[in-house]
Amino acid sequence: MKVKIPDISKQIYKEDILGVMESRYSTVGSVWVSHQMSWLNGIYASYKDHNKFLIVILLIKKTLDFYSRNFTKLSYEEFYSSDTVEIEKFTVAEISKLLNIPKETTRRKLLELENEDVIKKIKKKLILDRSKFFKSKPIKSIKRISRFLSMLSEMCAEEKVLLDKISSEELELVIKDNFSYIWKIYYELQIPMMINYKRIFNDLETFHIFGICVVNEHLHARKISEDYTNRDQFLKSMFTVNRVQGINAMSISDITYIPRATVIRKLKKLVNKKILTIDIKKHYKLTGSFAKKLKPVQKDVFIKLANFSTSVFNLIILNKKSDDKSTNHF
Repeated sequence: MKVKIPDISKQIYKEDILGVMESRYSTVGSVWVSHQMSWLNGIYASYKDHNKFLIVILLIKKTLDFYSRNFTKLSYEEFYSSDTVEIEKFTVAEISKLLNIPKETTRRKLLELENEDVIKKIKKKLILDRSKFFKSKPIKSIKRISRFLSMLSEMCAEEKVLLDKISSEELELVIKDNFSYIWKIYYELQIPMMINYKRIFNDLETFHIFGICVVNEHLHARKISEDYTNRDQFLKSMFTVNRVQGINAMSISDITYIPRATVIRKLKKLVNKKILTIDIKKHYKLTGSFAKKLKPVQKDVFIKLANFSTSVFNLIILNKKSDDKSTNHF
């Protein structure tokens, strides 16, 4: 049996992917922030607790790290063949430090997970029971990230970084076939990003609400402006007075599933900090004053997103059969 040896010369580099992303900022940024808010909307709709969800996916990521270190690859079907997954031992202090959650809050959330039978000890094993916590498998997340990567691959093909666009259907199959690896690097993208935004906004609910305002303004700005290739030009367009329609508290609550009273309280804080402004119709808009503070975090997000995208694209490219012309991307 002939072994397929990856052709090193065919690999793509994260710097090239990052260059494409930055040159198409208005499109990539808009689609990605929309992806992120859809992800957060699904989380809050199902679990009503951002921190508890973060703790659970961190514990799962530790298991995925263990699989990777020991050269074990599981497909989507294999990973979800059982409701339970064994997790590595952990301490409250470790989780608290990794997620930037106060120790007492971490202890309380872990106790809640134990009382709900999400985390339990069976003999010497520490088990996470997904049936007690996860309301559904991440099929929507897989479809969303496949669509995003397909869009990015088309841009890369236009810039000659890739030879051809990779379809979302092919990407979905690759993600499912290599699920334990790709979801490990997906969590390596998502977890630090959530932690960084939590540090800036003090809690993830506030970031979630702010993010919906960003999505709203991205959508309106793109309707009335050209496809800016420069981040600063696009943001200037977004923050131009009277060019963008705001969003009200009820709509934010309906979209995020966060209770309206909580949304109003968080919006008031954002207005007091001059991050948002409110008009006579009680529509909330970004002021633009926070853009400078967010710029380093957004840059880090793009770098991590480029790393993730490059890893997935190379997985496809370097495992292609040389005679497979229909899906040869180089």
